[in-house]
Amino acid sequence: MDLHYNRHHRAYITNLNAALGAQAEAAAANNLVKQLELQAAINFNAGGHINHTLFWESLAPASSGLNNLSATAVAPTLSDAITKRWGSVDAFKAAFESSALAIQGSGWQWLVQDPQTKTLELTTSKDQDLPKGGKGIVLGVDMWEHAYYLQYFNNKKEYLNKIWDVVNWQVAEKRFKGDPRAAFGALAGLAGHL
Repeated sequence: MDLHYNRHHRAYITNLNAALGAQAEAAAANNLVKQLELQAAINFNAGGHINHTLFWESLAPASSGLNNLSATAVAPTLSDAITKRWGSVDAFKAAFESSALAIQGSGWQWLVQDPQTKTLELTTSKDQDLPKGGKGIVLGVDMWEHAYYLQYFNNKKEYLNKIWDVVNWQVAEKRFKGDPRAAFGALAGLAGHL
């Protein structure tokens, strides 16, 4: 966890700041070509920062009691919506894990909410991309090797099985109910510009 947080996540922040600084210099010099060249680095590193921030905020110690979605007091509205959509919490977890295990290479597994229909959906994104289509993020799980390899080696299934022990369903409930601060907190402004 220390390597993941203090090295990988920090690198996204450092690289984002460098790209934004270079973009500001290019803008001051009216160098549109340079500004366009920097967009990929900005999108990748901003996505890495946002995704990881959402991920960390979605975790809680196993002893916190916030990880039991079946305990309706933790996340009653979300628990009901998951049961309505997938039939049971266990069926949801199986669908989430199946989708995550199908990711080829690096990416993220997401539980999202359609803003129009309010229905829950599972989706994935490559690399550090955010979910497409303006979907509201309820829960995201990092499926890059750096997230699981040191502890679980190449056993992504075991990583996913254990992630449920530390998911903070209270945060997911707030996101599901549409609280934008719960979804992006201090990152709300940055996320809206990507």
